[in-house]
Amino acid sequence: MTSFVRGIALLGFDEFATSQGLDPHRLLAEVGLAGDALEGLIPGATFNALLELCAERSENPLFGLQLGLHQGSQALGSLLYVIQSARTVGDALKALTQYFHVHSSGAELRLERQGGNARLFYDVTDGDAASVRQTVELALGIGAQLMQSLLGHPWKPSGLLVRHPAGAAPAIYRRLLGVTPRFDGPVNAWVFDAALLETPLSATDERFQRLAQRHIDELARITLQELPSYVQKLLRDRLANGQVTIEQVAGHMQLSPRTLQRYLQAEGTGFQELLDQTRQAMATRYICDSSIRLTQLAELLGYADLSAFSRAFTRWNGVSPQKWKQHYQQTERLAESVAAPAPPRQPRASGQ
Repeated sequence: MTSFVRGIALLGFDEFATSQGLDPHRLLAEVGLAGDALEGLIPGATFNALLELCAERSENPLFGLQLGLHQGSQALGSLLYVIQSARTVGDALKALTQYFHVHSSGAELRLERQGGNARLFYDVTDGDAASVRQTVELALGIGAQLMQSLLGHPWKPSGLLVRHPAGAAPAIYRRLLGVTPRFDGPVNAWVFDAALLETPLSATDERFQRLAQRHIDELARITLQELPSYVQKLLRDRLANGQVTIEQVAGHMQLSPRTLQRYLQAEGTGFQELLDQTRQAMATRYICDSSIRLTQLAELLGYADLSAFSRAFTRWNGVSPQKWKQHYQQTERLAESVAAPAPPRQPRASGQ
C-alpha cells in the first residue's frame, strides 16, 4: 500500500534548500511534486526520494538532519494541537505516538520506559523507500527540537541510537545534537532520563484542551480509503507478538471480521493480502540488517518457524532468505573493495 506524509513536512524546505545552494522548485518538480505540495498529501517514497536527492545534489550528507533541526516541531502541523495541550512531557509524547499516523502513514513512533531511561523510537515502515537515512535523520532532528520546546530549555539526552552508518564525522553529529550517536544498531531511538516525562508543561485552558482533542480526533478519523493503511499499521504493531488474525484486528476496530473484510474488498484488497504485503515489506527492510538473525526475523513477522518464513520469502522473491542475504552481503563487500568511500565533506552551515 502507498504511504503518505502530510505536506506540512515540507515546511521551510524552500528556504533551507536555497541555503544549501539548491533550486527547491526544480527539485520538487524532478521528483514529481507540485509547488503547492505543502497543502496536500505526499507519497512517502516520493518524500524520501526528495531528501535523498537533496543530500546528493548539495553534497551535504546531513541535509535531512539539518532540515529537521531547521523545521523544529512546527513541521508536525496539526499534531501540535494535542502536544501543546498535554499536562506533562510524557503525556505530550504519548499523544504524539498515538496520532503520528495522521502525519505519516509510512513511519511509526513508540515510547518506552526501560529502567531509569525512556526511549523514543522512530522507524520508517514503508517498504517502497530504498534508502531512509535522510528521512530518519530528519525525524531525529525534529525530535530534538520538540524535546527542547517541551522542556523549555536545552535538553541533554543520554544517547542516540541509529540503525544506519554515520554519514559524516561523529563530531559533527555531536555539535548539532549535543550527543554522539551510536551507529549501526538495531533501532533508531532517542534515549533520555525517564524523569523528564514527569516535567509539567505550561498550564492550558481546559476548553482549549477539549477543542484540541476534538480537532485531532476528527483529523485522525479513518475513512474507508485510509482503512487498508490503518490495518497494516495494526499488523505491524502486533506481528512481533505472534500470528495475527482478522478476528483480532476486527475486534480492535470494534467490527465483525465479515464487515472488515467487506470494507477492505471495497478498496480492492483483503486481510490476507494486506498481511502478506506487510510481512514482505518488513522482511525486505530488515533482512539486510546484519544484527537480525533469520530465526529472529521469522518470529518478528509472526511465523511459527523459520521454514514457514523461508517458504513465504521464496514465494515473494524467487530465492530463499539465506541466499538473498548472502547475495546482499557479497554485493556490499564487492562495493567496498572496488572503491573506498571518499572522506565526507563538511556540511554547509544551516544557520541554526
